[in-house]
Amino acid sequence: MDLQTRKISFIQEFLRVQNEEIISGLEKMLKIQKSELFAKSNRPMDLDQFNNEIDKALEDSENDNVMKATDLKLKFKK
Repeated sequence: MDLQTRKISFIQEFLRVQNEEIISGLEKMLKIQKSELFAKSNRPMDLDQFNNEIDKALEDSENDNVMKATDLKLKFKK
């Protein structure tokens, strides 16, 4: 079963729940899981990764592979 199908199945089952304690427990569990996932994915860069990002940025700048901030703002306004 793919992720989309599993989500639909979960939502259908969730909509059948009539117990407020179960709803509260699922809300709490979702909040905790999202918080933990965010914490895992939001770790600081190590020094090598940081230096590689700087090197890539400098290389992009030297190759004129950059965008002006004003152009970027206009792009996001659209």
